Amino acid sequence: MTEKAFLFDLNGTMIDDMEFHIHAWHNVLTGLGAKLNLAEVKKECYGKNDELLERIFPERFSEAEMTEMSYEKERSYQKAFGPSLKLINGLDVFLEKAAHQNIPMAIGSAAIMFNIDFVLDGLSLRHYFTAIVSADDVITSKPDPETYLKCADGLGVAYKDCIVFEDAPKGVEAAQNAGMQCVVITTMHTKEEFGNYDNILCFVKDYTDPQLNRLFQ
Repeated sequence: MTEKAFLFDLNGTMIDDMEFHIHAWHNVLTGLGAKLNLAEVKKECYGKNDELLERIFPERFSEAEMTEMSYEKERSYQKAFGPSLKLINGLDVFLEKAAHQNIPMAIGSAAIMFNIDFVLDGLSLRHYFTAIVSADDVITSKPDPETYLKCADGLGVAYKDCIVFEDAPKGVEAAQNAGMQCVVITTMHTKEEFGNYDNILCFVKDYTDPQLNRLFQ
């Protein structure tokens, strides 16, 4: 088998939780005075937490204040989503098959480790992933390619041999900027929202889609 690696975004890609993030951010942002509806908050849900806050409130908060607001939002999200924590359908079997074929895997997420740990430990997944790149590990988040380049470097796999799993256009753009092909999980975005990218292998609703079988060939 040709050497390859699977790189996974986390939120919306491994777990279907983006609605919970949107509601948690909406509560925080409107509490701070932002006049945003849920659809507008959804458009801002990409990148690091401090990047999001800076987009909404330019130069208003200190780094320490943004860190505290970030944790406030994540604690609210975890409390709401915790009872529903589970993998997207079919991902458990997919991960086990990849591990059985010795395909190295990594997580590349704009989430802070507080949230990544919440998922990996809550679902006992840590053993599948040789490399984990969080918001804390990069200077600039997606669509900058740094997240996925660091994943590949951590696995020791060439960039062109990495297949990224993403749910968001900014994540697909990050993969394209890194020279990587991408599988799109349509949990929160429609196919039409990915029209500008030429690195997409396929669109799938979940990991039971037979299109994914070719990734193991």
